[in-house]
Amino acid sequence: MQIYIMRHGQANPTGSIDHLRELTSKGYQEAKAIGHWFNDSGICLSQIFVSPFIRAQQTANTVLGEFSLAVKSQSLDFITPSDNAERFHDYLDAVIANNPSEYTHADHLLIVSHMPLVSYLVAELTYDAQSPIFQTAAIAHIDYDVTKMKGQLVKLFAPADLAAI
Repeated sequence: MQIYIMRHGQANPTGSIDHLRELTSKGYQEAKAIGHWFNDSGICLSQIFVSPFIRAQQTANTVLGEFSLAVKSQSLDFITPSDNAERFHDYLDAVIANNPSEYTHADHLLIVSHMPLVSYLVAELTYDAQSPIFQTAAIAHIDYDVTKMKGQLVKLFAPADLAAI
C-alpha cells in the first residue's frame, strides 16, 4: 500500500480558536498543486483520512477537487495536531486487518493532518523512525507493507519542489 501523509496548506495565523483557522489563498494554491501532482502521476487515491480541523478539511477538499472520480473520505477526530501517532497506526492496522481484500499494495491512501502529528506519523509508520519537518502542504510518501505493518519512506516533498519531480 502506498501511504501519503500530507500537512494542510498554509493557514491564516490569526484566530483564537485553532480548529476554525482557514486556508489562505496560498494554502489553496498549494493543495491544488498537490492535487495536480496526484493526477499527473497517475495516482488514484482509494481513501482519504482527514483531521476535522477546518484547514485540513479545506486542503483535502481542494486536493479531491482535482480528481474526476469519487474518493472515499473519512474525518477522524484523533488526527489533530496534539494527537498520538501510535493510536492512528493501531487504527490503520485494525482497518486493514478487518478488510484485507480492500487494502492491497496497489491502494493509495492519503492522510491530511497537522504538524507535529504528520512528523510523528512518518516515524511511527516507517522502519527508520525519522520525524521529518513538513512545509505547508508537503507530502511524505511511504511504501507500506500491510503484512509487516511498517513501511519505507520513499520521498518527502512540498509544492515548491514539484517542478523538479
